[in-house]
This record gives sequence, structure tokens and C-alpha cells, in this order.
Amino acid sequence: MADASALPAEIRHDWSVAEVEQLFALPFNDLMFRAQTVHRAHFPANQVQLSTLLSIKTGGCPEDCAYCPQAARYDTGVEAQKLMQVETVIAEAKRAKEAGASRYCMGAAWREPKDRDLDAICDMVQGVKALGLETCMTLGMLTEPQAQRLKQAGLDYYNHNIDTSPEYYGEIITTRTYQERLDTLAHVRDAGMKVCCGGIVGMGESARDRAGMLVTLANLPHHPESVPINMLVQVHGTPLDGTNALDPIEFVRTIAVARIMMPKSMVRLSAGREEMSDELQALCFLAGANSIFCGPKLLTTPNPGRDHDSQLFDRLGIEPMPLETHAHG
Repeated sequence: MADASALPAEIRHDWSVAEVEQLFALPFNDLMFRAQTVHRAHFPANQVQLSTLLSIKTGGCPEDCAYCPQAARYDTGVEAQKLMQVETVIAEAKRAKEAGASRYCMGAAWREPKDRDLDAICDMVQGVKALGLETCMTLGMLTEPQAQRLKQAGLDYYNHNIDTSPEYYGEIITTRTYQERLDTLAHVRDAGMKVCCGGIVGMGESARDRAGMLVTLANLPHHPESVPINMLVQVHGTPLDGTNALDPIEFVRTIAVARIMMPKSMVRLSAGREEMSDELQALCFLAGANSIFCGPKLLTTPNPGRDHDSQLFDRLGIEPMPLETHAHG
């Protein structure tokens, strides 16, 4: 087994869960030093990429993800809505760009898109790209032809999270398999798009599950270019409401280990920032997080407003990452 205190920054796809558990167990300062060293080898030390996320089709999803307020079977107060008009989406994207976003992510609460929906989806991709923004979509599972069609429309990224470890997955969702998630990621990669794939922590999983989730991501044939690490946002009416909160230091460790394992990936501080103190977010940036979602909402849950993010960046000496810096990742 490799010495977990060593400082390799090479790209690997052969991590073991035991080895990653060893990383998690490092003294906090040693782990942060190693993560920051890896981070600086591949990215500007004080730049963070800004993405904005819009729900283009909200609620009414037939899946049973235990964390999700958009599942039709849970009474969470989220009303099912139709797919937004293309013009409305492009107008929202323009506002996001003016506020500093360089990537625009569009999410639809579907198990998978129907082919008839792809015309509008492709129009959205082309319209947002014409503004000079990177484009990302999350629409559920994709077939191979659907992935090819999105690529032809110019989609840069496709988001499809694995959520948790293979072992804990069945506790969180039963309406689609882990393998189906991996199949969608393969279709996206084969079509030539970049992959945005991460997971959620704080869902009652074990430390070994957090290690297992990161092993799954890092041992993919290519590391995801973007790795969102979400802290569970507990929503009343979902099965995970009332779950014991994850220790914030353990969350920072998860960010740091993700950075070490996937040195060239954007590690995104995603859902849960609304409940995070400025000090916790600062530790996450120190641990190697270099991407956030900015704007007032993440699909249906609150997110810190842009003014607060700007003030925090000023206090930390962090600047928004220009598009050309992260065009590769």
C-alpha cells in the first residue's frame, strides 16, 4: 500500500478503499497541507470558478431519491412544473453571466429525457453557448443516441452524480441502479462531452462509504472534469429529514481527499453552502475546492446570494476564475 503521507500528484485510477481511509485518517494539518500542495501543482491558488444552476423543469420526478424534494412521492411543497421556455432560460443565463458566472448549468427533474424534449433542450444549449458561457445539463439517464445529440448541439458538460458508495446506494434510491448511473456516464464520455459527477455526504453513510464514493469517481477511466461534493440539505417531507448532521471537519476532509485523488478536476463546493459558516467555506477552499454555485437557489433549495459570496471572496483574497483558465476542466 502506498504511504499516505507521501506527496504524489500523479493521475491514478487504481485507488483502494483502505488506502483512501488512510488518507481520511491523516492528522488534519497534514491532510490540508497535502491537498493544498496538490491543488497548487495544477490550479491557481486563489481562483474559484463560478457556476450558476437553473431548474428548467421542476418537480414531479418519479424517482425515489431519499434526499430529493422534487420526487413526486414526497410531500415537500414543490409543485410540478413544465419545461421552461427556451427564451426564458437564455434570459436567465444572460443575467448569470452579467453577475460573473462562467458556466451555466440547467437541471430537469426527469428520470430520463424523452426524445421529444431534446429539441428544446438543444435550443437552450445553443442559446446559452452563444452568450459565451460554458454549458452543463443534468436530465437524468441518457441513451447513447441522446448523448450524441447533446454533444452535436454543443453541450460542454453533463452532470450525473453517483450520490454515494455502491454499498450504501440502495439505502438512498431504489428506482435506478448504480450501474445505470455508470452507463450514463459512459455514454456522455463516449459522445465526447466532459463529465460532471460527484455525490452527497451527510446522508447517514459511514466514513467508509465516503471513501468508497471517492474511489468510484477516481477509478473511472477518466476523472470527471467537475466533482461536486454536496452536503445534504435536509428538506421536510423527504425520508432523510432528521438525519444526524455530518461533522463539518469531516466534510472538509472529504473535499481534501477528493482534491488529492483527482488532482486536475474542479472540486465544487455545491449544495449545503447556505448552512456553512464563512470559516467552514474558507477551510474548504484551503482543502482544494475551486468551484462553487453562485446565485440565490440550487434547483429548489437556498444558496448564498452573490453579494455574500463577493464579500467572502474579498475577505479571502479569492478571485473568480476566468473562463480560459478552466476550459480544460
